[in-house]
Amino acid sequence: MRPDEQEVHLKLSTFLNTHSEAILVEWEAFARTLEPAAELMTSADLRDHALQIVKAIALDIESLQSEAQARTKSHGDAPAKLDKSAASIHGTLREVSGFSLVQLTAEFRALRASVLRLWLPKIGEFNEDVHKELVRFNEAVDQALAESAVTFSDHYTQTRERFLAILGHDLRTPLSAISMTGALLERSTSADGNVAAGKRLTRSAATMSTMVNDLLEYSRTQLGGKMPMRPEPANMTDIAQAALHDAATANPECVFESSFTGDLAGSFDSVRLQQVIVNLLTNAAQYRSPGSSVVLDVSGLPQDVTISVTNQGPAIPPDALQSIFSAMVQLPVDGELPGRPRTSLGLGLFIARETSLAHGGSIHVTSTQDSGTTFTVRIPRAQASPAPPPTHP
Repeated sequence: MRPDEQEVHLKLSTFLNTHSEAILVEWEAFARTLEPAAELMTSADLRDHALQIVKAIALDIESLQSEAQARTKSHGDAPAKLDKSAASIHGTLREVSGFSLVQLTAEFRALRASVLRLWLPKIGEFNEDVHKELVRFNEAVDQALAESAVTFSDHYTQTRERFLAILGHDLRTPLSAISMTGALLERSTSADGNVAAGKRLTRSAATMSTMVNDLLEYSRTQLGGKMPMRPEPANMTDIAQAALHDAATANPECVFESSFTGDLAGSFDSVRLQQVIVNLLTNAAQYRSPGSSVVLDVSGLPQDVTISVTNQGPAIPPDALQSIFSAMVQLPVDGELPGRPRTSLGLGLFIARETSLAHGGSIHVTSTQDSGTTFTVRIPRAQASPAPPPTHP
């Protein structure tokens, strides 16, 4: 029998194992369209557990199944192998990476379509065996989707609950300071005491302002897609200096160093870029080693302006370098400075990424034990036109 004749009746399970790379190429190509989460992801991240999912589906098709088991699975009641299967792990990681549940579901819909499109031309005659394989394949894909969706939803719920807990805790801290400061001001007759109380009040207000701004921007991205940009002629020096003032007010125990080089004029949304720099500076102050400073460098290039923020401290684990740009992701802090507030909702870097992308720019991070952690934002000097306004109020 010739090689081309051997593939005429190619079993679907065999096809899944022998043509997995072709399937994964299509999986990756589709996943890359699921923006904004996929925009900064590597090929390995886009293919996350896809090979294991395909092989698990092939194994499921070949496994023995009683009529009762088939009936249970067709009703969607098959027991999910949560926290164990590749599909369940995939669901959790997609939620961490910022995918929506609709996008997760679309991945499995695309997998089903691409497998059938690649396999059906190889089956020859459509007979009873082919029909049974199709039924088992659809059952297996639906089962994998169910496992992914459950762990996705579970992790989303846990993240939401953690977010609300952090919000309640971290807003309570500056509110308590404001309340206590107000009481001190009422009783104080000392000018020096009033100044100290005023500074404490200002720091608490700055902390709350940052948190509220992040919440508003996060809500806007969830309701209306990309952030609307209103670029106007501005100088990045002025934007960065204002951000330094805000960050220093909220982090009085941290020393901020800065340098400005090159032509820093351009067309920018000053308000949003100021918030980006404040978020990066505050993040660096939070994760720096005790006693070390945070360095801000702003450089003008022919087409772009780059903003880099560096702090010395523990290196970010390589597997966390992408997830830190997702909403409500926080890294553990070792050796926190006494009195330093843990007032981070895990939104600062998410807002920085969304704002950079909305400007037509980019953001990336490098982190080593020797060189420290550096976030670098690239913003084009000129904007072609403002981004469209959000579709929702």
